[in-house]
Amino acid sequence: MKELFNKKLFKKPAYISNKKRDIVYTKVSFNVKVKKHFSGNSPPEIFVGRYNYPNINAGILAPNFYENTEEMAMPEIWHEKNFSIADILTKRSQLIYGRFKTQIKKQNSKLKDLMQEIARAYKPVSTEFFLKKPPKQNFEINMHSPIITNLAPLDFAKLQENPKVKQKVEYLTSDTDSKSVTAINELYKSSIPVSNINKILSAGLLGLKTQRKLVPTRWSITAVDDTISKELLKKIRYYPEINEVLLFNSEYNGNHYEILLLPDKFSFEIIEIETNKQEVWQDYEFFHGRKNYASNVVGGYYVARLALTEYLESIKHQATAFFMREVRPEYYAPLGVGILRQCTRDAFSKKPEKFNTIQEALERAQTRMNLPTSTFTDKSIILKEYGKQTRLNRWF
Repeated sequence: MKELFNKKLFKKPAYISNKKRDIVYTKVSFNVKVKKHFSGNSPPEIFVGRYNYPNINAGILAPNFYENTEEMAMPEIWHEKNFSIADILTKRSQLIYGRFKTQIKKQNSKLKDLMQEIARAYKPVSTEFFLKKPPKQNFEINMHSPIITNLAPLDFAKLQENPKVKQKVEYLTSDTDSKSVTAINELYKSSIPVSNINKILSAGLLGLKTQRKLVPTRWSITAVDDTISKELLKKIRYYPEINEVLLFNSEYNGNHYEILLLPDKFSFEIIEIETNKQEVWQDYEFFHGRKNYASNVVGGYYVARLALTEYLESIKHQATAFFMREVRPEYYAPLGVGILRQCTRDAFSKKPEKFNTIQEALERAQTRMNLPTSTFTDKSIILKEYGKQTRLNRWF
């Protein structure tokens, strides 16, 4: 497929808020011709907005064709196939977002019911759309949510086939006596992809009957990562500590991670630095966890903690973890935190490098980094505290 995008198109953002790390870019001319009536395969993909909450926009995304649409929605596939930024933007630009206004707890809505049916599916769903107006060819990208294109008010839509739904999803979305936290963890244990669990939660399909409601996509992504990693930590905090210094690394589309695991009780810190501007974002937690939202690193914090806890659970050990992320110029258009989840998971899928000291590990990390490692370590809270407490094994 011909690339529709290149780096030059995204040099000047239409809107930036450094405090919340929102970056939205707008592009208004596409080679996508869409009529008010069309049919296509939803990847499956939905989106629930957060502006004017609890009265929000929600809807379904689909192209006006049927082939290879699954690649348009899943960060797991983007990373696995090593899609470039241009590849991802091109694919997302072909999705039409048919949306409607609703209230988060509104009942008896045909469009909401349809959206929920699509959210439960694990395979693309053939859908027919009737729009009120032709799509606005706006292109919106921000740090946290999926890329949204071609917005149009949705008049009516109908399924052209029965959605394919996993048995576990069918059971838990029908169980109105199970809390959402329990359902999220059960879906994860059943190997439902995290990006699919996000959609199911966002569509208001999990939790007690009286508490079910639509959840803005941005919030649902963080909620799922946070919920699963907290559940894993309940066991990890009782595992023995690792006994050597481990170093992991990964890179994808200008996001470079160096991850240091140290012998100690669980704690976690991530520092992200944009190499061009030297902007720094940092959040951390000690053994007993955080009590408030990671408002600096935001969604990137929770996807990294999920990847970390998945690895620690797999080796049945705990550790102190220090993540260094370089946001390089190659990452010219943010693609949402889903790709960061896959990038950090990729780091832990590799065999770790082992060292006797932290300094040796940092020297090795430096060979792959553009910034001095001291730019990160000098700011670290975890490393400053590491080693200060007398350890029991000193006396044995």
